Amino acid sequence: MAEPTQPAVVLSVLDLTPHVRQVVLRPQTQKISFQPGQWVSLKLPVGEKQPLNRAYSMADPSSPYGELTLVFDRVPEGIGSNYLYRLKSGDEISVSGPYGNFVLPMPLDRELLFIARYTGLVPIRCLLKQLVAAHALTSMLLIAVAPSEDELLFHQELLTMAVQSPSFRYLPLVVAGGETEAVAQTLVMLRPLVEGQPKVIPMISGTKRFVRPLRAALMEFGYDRKDVKTETFD
Repeated sequence: MAEPTQPAVVLSVLDLTPHVRQVVLRPQTQKISFQPGQWVSLKLPVGEKQPLNRAYSMADPSSPYGELTLVFDRVPEGIGSNYLYRLKSGDEISVSGPYGNFVLPMPLDRELLFIARYTGLVPIRCLLKQLVAAHALTSMLLIAVAPSEDELLFHQELLTMAVQSPSFRYLPLVVAGGETEAVAQTLVMLRPLVEGQPKVIPMISGTKRFVRPLRAALMEFGYDRKDVKTETFD
């Protein structure tokens, strides 16, 4: 059975960093009700076997008017991302969803530990905005890893959030190179935060080569596999 899809119109396009863009869509048939941390599937009219399906997490919680805020980086040889980079206000695109289980676990009886690399920050930003808007008392710690200083996503917003929300701590980390270097540097920061410390609720987002080694490390620190929530997008 085919997935139900509907047209969505592009409301705005904005470059967030030199290599990351934000697109705001509004579904035209019905509002897509989603939980922060979930994603939608875009059906792109490109590639050898069309449509090309690409998954993108929402960067903002649900709005009364049904807008979807999607954020993605441009892959030099990526058919999907290069098509999306050509979109402009007024264009239409097909969308379905929501999907995914990268949502807040309940109850929130421990500190939340978010770890994200690059655009893996997108669903976590949505979760953080939900928690801050709800004035959640849960302590939250974010380690956000970027390939360069000018690619730190939502940096000023997160700094402001940390100042205004005493329960939120923000630790940006710039690591040049690939996932291997990013994992190694993240572990240096992570180890004293979790080893021998009270248990937290870990949520990790990024590529598989970033997420899986960190989940394995947390298991070595005494966490069960099911206790570590993950989202991968490759």
